Amino acid sequence: MNPIAMTVIFVVTLGAFAWSAVRRYRLLMVAAPDRRIALDGDSLAQRIRQVLVIALGQEKMPKNERYRLEGIAHIFIFAGFNVLLLNTLLLWGRAYDRDFDFFGLLADDFIVGQLYSFVKEIIAALTVVGSLVFLYDRITKRYPRMTFGAEGMIILGIIITMMLSDFLYVGGRHVLEMRALGQAPHWTWHEPIGSALAVAFGGFSSSTVSVLEHAGFWWHASWVLIFANLLPYSKHFHIITSLPNVFFQPLDARGKLPDVDDIEGKIEREEPVGVGKIEHLTWKQALDLYTCTECGRCSDNCPAFTTGKKLSPKHLTLALRDHLYDLEQHFLGNGGIEGPKATMVEDLREKHVHGDPPPDAYFRKAEHVDLLPDIVNPEVIWACTTCRACEEQCPVQISYVDKIVEMRRYEMMIKNEFPGDLQKAFRGMETNGNPWNLPAMDRGNWATGLDKEGVEVRFLADHLDADVVYWVGCAAEYDDRAKKVARSVAKLLDHAGVDWAVMGSDATCTGDPARRAGNEFLFQTLAQANVETLNGMGVDKKVVITACPHCFNTLKNEYPSFGGKYDVVHHADYLNGLIARGVLKPTKSVEAKVTYHDSCYLGRYNDVYESPRKVLEAIPGVTLVEPAYWNKAKGLCCGAGGAQMWKEEEHGKERVNKKRTLQLLDTGATKIATGCPFCMTMISDGIAGEEKTDAVENLDIAELLDRSIDYSRAAERDAAE
Repeated sequence: MNPIAMTVIFVVTLGAFAWSAVRRYRLLMVAAPDRRIALDGDSLAQRIRQVLVIALGQEKMPKNERYRLEGIAHIFIFAGFNVLLLNTLLLWGRAYDRDFDFFGLLADDFIVGQLYSFVKEIIAALTVVGSLVFLYDRITKRYPRMTFGAEGMIILGIIITMMLSDFLYVGGRHVLEMRALGQAPHWTWHEPIGSALAVAFGGFSSSTVSVLEHAGFWWHASWVLIFANLLPYSKHFHIITSLPNVFFQPLDARGKLPDVDDIEGKIEREEPVGVGKIEHLTWKQALDLYTCTECGRCSDNCPAFTTGKKLSPKHLTLALRDHLYDLEQHFLGNGGIEGPKATMVEDLREKHVHGDPPPDAYFRKAEHVDLLPDIVNPEVIWACTTCRACEEQCPVQISYVDKIVEMRRYEMMIKNEFPGDLQKAFRGMETNGNPWNLPAMDRGNWATGLDKEGVEVRFLADHLDADVVYWVGCAAEYDDRAKKVARSVAKLLDHAGVDWAVMGSDATCTGDPARRAGNEFLFQTLAQANVETLNGMGVDKKVVITACPHCFNTLKNEYPSFGGKYDVVHHADYLNGLIARGVLKPTKSVEAKVTYHDSCYLGRYNDVYESPRKVLEAIPGVTLVEPAYWNKAKGLCCGAGGAQMWKEEEHGKERVNKKRTLQLLDTGATKIATGCPFCMTMISDGIAGEEKTDAVENLDIAELLDRSIDYSRAAERDAAE
C-alpha cells in the first residue's frame, strides 16, 4: 500500500493518543490512594474472573429484560471490536507488505484463515446491526435515561462505516486477485459479504476497483487510530477504562462501606473525613468517573430519580467527572487537555452542576470549590436511599453509594451540615442506644406475656451457653408493629427446640443509620461498644439471627473491621433451614395471594432472595405472585434505607413508598410479605395511604409462618411426653 503514509499516521495518532492518555492518567493520580484495592493471590484470581465474566463476557448487558435488545446489540459491537482487532493489525501490516498475513496463518487458502475470515465477516455484519439498533433508539425512541447529542451519532457512524469499509476492501482485493489469476470474481463461503461485493464489482474497471479497495483499506486502518484519539474526550473512554475499572473493583462485601481509620485523630488534626473536594475521591472512584457509559440504567432504576427527586446517579457521576476535567490545568499546570477554561465556579455552575445549587455559589477560585453546594446540590446526596439499584444495573461496575456516603461524611463530620430531622435519631443513639431515643431499660419489653404462651425468653447474660443469639434490633424493641414480628420469631424458635437467647439491655443500636447518614464517629462508637460486649459473651462462637436486614448487614459485613466476626443469619434463611430439616412444619392453611417485597439490604446487598420465598411457598394455601419487572434484584426500594427512615423525604413528584406500594398492589395480592421492620413501616403507610388496609394486610414472613404452625399439637405432644 503506502508505508510512508501509514508511518506518518502512526506517529501522529499514536503520539497524540499517548499525550492524552498520560494527561488522563496523571489527573487520575491526583486522587487519593484507595486502601480497598489489594492484589494478593486470591484477589488476583477473583479479579481475573470478574473481568472475564462482567467485562469480556458482558454479563450484565442482556441480563435485564428492559434493556435486553440493547444489551445484545452492545454484545455484537463489543464482539466486533475484539474480533476485528486482529484484522486491524493485519491491515496495518499490509500497509507495508500487501501480502502480509501472520506467517501464512490467515492466508485465504488455509483453513484457519478461512474460518477467521468467515467469523470476522459475520461479526462485522452483526456490529452494523447492533449499531443500527442504537441509531434507531436515538432517532425514534429517545429514552429519557439516555444522553443525546452529536457525539453518539458520530461514533455510531464511525463504527458502521469502519465495518462497511472492511467489506469494501475485501471485495476490491478479491476482484483484483482473481483478475491477476485470469479468473472472474466469485462468491466464497468464508467471505460471504466481501465476495458478494466482489461479484457486484465484476463489471468495474481495475482502476475503479483499486480505488474502492484503497478507500476501504485506508478508512478502516486510519479511523481505528483516529477513533482511539476521540476516546479520552468522550463517554466512549469506557472502551479503555472499563476493563481496569472492573478489575480493580473493591472485593469487600457489597454491604461494607469504606472504613475511616483514626477518626478522632483526623477530627483533631482537622484532616478531611469523607469527600468534600474532588481530590478527596480515591483513584478508583475517579476511574469510575472516566468509565461512565452514560447509558442511564442507574437512574432508570433509582427510587429517588424515578419519583422525581434531584438525585440522578448518572448525572451525579457526570457532574463530578466534568468538574475533575475542568480542574486539570489547576492540578497539572499548563498543557492540560481542557485548556484554561472553567476556572471560576460561575462557569462550572452553568455547565456541570447537578441539582441546581444555591445561587450564592459563585466567583470563587476553582481550587476552593466544595463539591456541595458548588457542584452538587445537597438535596442530591440526601435523597439517596443507599439501595444499590444503580450499582446492580451498572454494566461497568461503577459504585455510587460509597461516594454519596463519603460526601455525607464530609458534610456531617467537617461542615456539620445535615438535615435537622436526623438530630433526634443521633441524640437517641448517643444517649439511649436507639434512634427512637427511648429508655435503654425498655429493651426486652417486646416479650412481655410470651411466658403465658409457654415461650421462655432468656437473656444471654444469664444463659451464656446458648447456641443461638436472637439479635432483636431496635425496631422490634421499641416499635409496636415490629414487636409482633419479634414475638412470632420467638415462638417459632421455641417451637423448633432451638437453644436461643437475646441480648436485652446489653445490646445497643448497631449504628447503621448513623453510618449511612455520614455520622461515622457515632457509628464507630456504637460498633466498638457492641463488639466488646458480643465478644465478651462469646457470641463469636455462636449463630446470630436477626429479623432486620440493616442489623444483619452491619453485624455481618461492617463489624469485622472492628474485631467482630460473627456467623450472622437473617431469620428468613434460618426459618427456611428449620422447615427444610422438618423441625418446623407449617400445616395450617393460610389462604391468600401473597407478594413478597425484597429488602435492599437483604437482597441486593447480601443475595438473600430465595429463602423468604421458600418459607412462603411452604405455607399451605399461599399463592406467591411477583410484581411485574420490579422484583428480586430489580425490586424498588421502600424508601427507608440510607437513614431516610429518620428524616423527611426530599421533595419530588411522589413518595418512594407510595410508588413501591402501588407496584405490590398491582399484583392483586391480599397480603404483602416483608422481611424488614423498616420496609414494613413504609409499606404499611403506603397501604394506608391508598386506603387498602381492609383489603390488604402487611405481614412479616415470620408472622405468616407463625399462623401456619399448629401449636396445640405440640402442646399435646409435650404433655404426653
